[in-house]
Amino acid sequence: MIARWHDLNQMLGAMDLFRNQMNSVFNDFDRTYTTGPGWSDAGTYPRTNLSDTGDNLEMLAELPGIAKEDLNVKIQGNYLEISGTRKSDLPEGYQVHRTERGAASFSRSFTLPCDVNAAQVTATLKDGILKLTLPKAETAKPRQISIN
Repeated sequence: MIARWHDLNQMLGAMDLFRNQMNSVFNDFDRTYTTGPGWSDAGTYPRTNLSDTGDNLEMLAELPGIAKEDLNVKIQGNYLEISGTRKSDLPEGYQVHRTERGAASFSRSFTLPCDVNAAQVTATLKDGILKLTLPKAETAKPRQISIN
């Protein structure tokens, strides 16, 4: 009986080793020639940071090589959408030898932790960083209640 458990345990161990090796193969395939993650984060473009400064939410989004004319920012309640297009920067008449920064469209949406006042949202694009200042709606701000 003990021998059968030992055989079963060996078989399960071999299957676990096989699964780990297969995971390694897929991770190696997914890696690009640069350091860091490969294609696995392609769906999270642009990369963003969202912080709460008290009365405002502040979002920073990395958008290198994208002009402000090619960006769209929409907000409604606590829903934010950033979309845009990166156009090809290849000069007319040139021959391409390598293209890693091709033309592409993107769209990313967020559910914010609270409602914001859409009329007072400000957006600036400088050095490839989009900065959104999102003032919280009055209903989302904490209010001190006095006790009688």
